[in-house]
Amino acid sequence: MIVKKSFLASLFLMLIFWETASAQQDAQYTQYMFNTMSVNPAYAGSRGQLSAAALYRSQWVGLEGGPVTQTLNLHSPIRNSNLGYGISIVNDKIGEGVVQETYFDAVLSYTIDVSLDGKLSFGLKAGGNLLNLDFEGLRQRDDEQFRETVNTDDIQNKFSPNFGLGVYYHTDKFYAGLSAPNLLETEHFDRSGTDDDAVDFLAKERMNFYLITGYVFDLNNNFKFKPAILTKVVSGAPLQIDFSANFLFNDKFNFGAAYRWDAAVSAIVGFQLSDQLMLGLAYDRETTELGGTQFNDGSFEVFLRFELLKSFQKLVSPRFF
Repeated sequence: MIVKKSFLASLFLMLIFWETASAQQDAQYTQYMFNTMSVNPAYAGSRGQLSAAALYRSQWVGLEGGPVTQTLNLHSPIRNSNLGYGISIVNDKIGEGVVQETYFDAVLSYTIDVSLDGKLSFGLKAGGNLLNLDFEGLRQRDDEQFRETVNTDDIQNKFSPNFGLGVYYHTDKFYAGLSAPNLLETEHFDRSGTDDDAVDFLAKERMNFYLITGYVFDLNNNFKFKPAILTKVVSGAPLQIDFSANFLFNDKFNFGAAYRWDAAVSAIVGFQLSDQLMLGLAYDRETTELGGTQFNDGSFEVFLRFELLKSFQKLVSPRFF
């Protein structure tokens, strides 16, 4: 337990108090292909009906205080217009609440027809996040310098406004999107040292850029195949590329695998339980040294989507995204 706590404390410092040359990244998702509005506001309304989606992710299960993320999205087109709207809530925490951020955003999109079957959407989201940071939870080592480092007041419900932009193109078979969900690089706090032995820390939200794309191939009357890629770029952090390949059988059951470049491999399954309800599950296994530790049992995701209004279904053809 002592080893776990020491490792956890070091992990917290790495994630929260990184030097200014480094950066935090937004929450990550394995089932990004079904959770698109969390990374691109232009997706709002693109399914042609009122759609609600929830995702729960537990990362590094077995590691005490590993990251846990919950998302909730609700979006719909506005009838007889080119507009779509939605709301997005993301709750991300590390260390059983030691570090917790909650994002609240309102989303608006505008869609134009650019070809017989192609649509181009522009999205805007506006809102902000609440930050809670419990420094007492970091005091798990006897090292004197460590205690001095975290000797500061807790942060409670600190609100930081933000906004984001996105563009999204899709047909019935193909989609591609580019977005920056949070454009403001908020500095949460800056603790400057008072002597030569103290350490200066800056917790800063960096701008993340996302590129997402995928294509659906009809293999036969029962099988569809969809490869997809999500690329995330943020200053001061390694490039993240997620590759996925999913098969859809009889428009009811999907299964596949994913690979996060130099980080993890994943298995994905999904069930269209009814015309309105879809359930998705994913499991990640780290390919880094962390994945080989005895206290890390991988990461799990559960995704649930509920289409609320059947009457909107006539507006679009059924899609695998």
